[in-house]
Amino acid sequence: MRLNRDDYRSKVLGCWLGKNIGGTLGAPFEWRRKVNDVSFYTQDLGGEPLPNDDLDIQLLWLVALEEQGVGIDAHTLAEYWLLYVTPHWCEYGTAKINMRAGLMPPLSGTENNPYKHSCGAFIRSEIWACIAPGRPQVAARYAYEDAILDHGNGEGTYAEVFCAAMESAAFVESDLRTLIAIGLSYIPDDCAVAGAVRCAQDYYDSGISWRDARDRILEGFRGRTAMNYLSCTSPEDQAKGFHEGVLGFDVPSNIGIVALGLLYGEGDFEKSLCLTVNCGEDTDCTAATVGSIFGIIHGAAAIPQRWIEPIGRSIKTACLNLGELGYFGNQLPQNVDDLTDRTERIARQVLARNGGATIEDAPGDTSDASVNSLKAGDVAESLYRHINGTVHRFDFFDVAVDYGGSATIRDGEPKQIVLTVTNKYRISATLDVHWYVPEGFVVSPSADSSMHVKQTVFEAPKTHEYTVCAERVPAGVTRMAVELTSNGRPLVMLVPIALINGN
Repeated sequence: MRLNRDDYRSKVLGCWLGKNIGGTLGAPFEWRRKVNDVSFYTQDLGGEPLPNDDLDIQLLWLVALEEQGVGIDAHTLAEYWLLYVTPHWCEYGTAKINMRAGLMPPLSGTENNPYKHSCGAFIRSEIWACIAPGRPQVAARYAYEDAILDHGNGEGTYAEVFCAAMESAAFVESDLRTLIAIGLSYIPDDCAVAGAVRCAQDYYDSGISWRDARDRILEGFRGRTAMNYLSCTSPEDQAKGFHEGVLGFDVPSNIGIVALGLLYGEGDFEKSLCLTVNCGEDTDCTAATVGSIFGIIHGAAAIPQRWIEPIGRSIKTACLNLGELGYFGNQLPQNVDDLTDRTERIARQVLARNGGATIEDAPGDTSDASVNSLKAGDVAESLYRHINGTVHRFDFFDVAVDYGGSATIRDGEPKQIVLTVTNKYRISATLDVHWYVPEGFVVSPSADSSMHVKQTVFEAPKTHEYTVCAERVPAGVTRMAVELTSNGRPLVMLVPIALINGN
């Protein structure tokens, strides 16, 4: 697959322009559960966009890719999160609390987190699509590593994977229905995000109005009104019972609204964004995502100049520690053109590492990008295989630690922990396993054992079940480590384990 460089850059620029426009248009109406009547910007912008936290963390991920290389995973992203992401609200703050306690992703996004089904992850999906154009399998993997930081095993993770896969495919496929089908192939059929998207499609096909479609999405998938303030829900929506819902269960309805805006917008930029904002909810996030998807599908030239002129091409940040990012943030891209240039440089590295696509000055050739090749296939199953625990990657082995969905331990109660070791190399090995635990903790069946691990091509990854128990769990966090070594080899793998006192 060969992407023409000018076409690729136009789509990336269109993505960032659409993101800035949608975020600015929707910002004044954020988290108001009401039907709006927006047809253009409602603020005097003075040629600059509003600060956009939907774009901020993607700028940070770009810096991380430039500094650490394109092989980054959730563990690396977690370090940048703690150093540079400033808010303490909702899932952002919960993830920071968990990380500081020693919990790694996805546990950092799962443990004690009612907001794991909220909107903080899908809003940062575009960077992964733009550095993996036409390679949704790669974009989805990056998006997963990102989303589990603060959404763990929640719907928020499925939302980001869905968006990233759809956006990546949009570099080589322009049919909206096909793109939605591609995105859905990367997430579980029975998740609420998938349900809301399918409902949006069904409502559009049935011919009902966008207002009725919006109401039906909220009937089936809404969360609690913002901060539980009754005033955040219009009297009309209160009369429909829309002020009630589950705390933090926000992303299914909002992804449904993204699909609604794209479908009912029918390929018109202005109509798509305004319909999205007029549905209410997390309006800056939904409109920014619709704008970015439109920009990737159609390119920057398709975005009307009247929407660009009021905000210009600069980028305004809202939630990053600028004091540590160069000279008061000058390490970050300052405008969408610089962001496009730097995105392209990383994309070339990602495509070279993963193969299957190039960016060239020659005419594009995407004839080998069939719909089936863009869908998830076996990738979907492997993507979420370890969503209930951490994965630690070493040169020759991967070690997954499954906590059973919770990293808590209580006095006198055995806590099961499952280790799964994958041999990535062509040589079988016998590994000695030793647990380092605090005084008073007992590991069963034994703190010392061994396992013979054949190459994965010949044998499924080796799984061992353990229980850890203590008569009294000390306050706070209990840190442990599992050491895996192999006689006759200099191999030493140390796997950290952290358990929260659940008494």
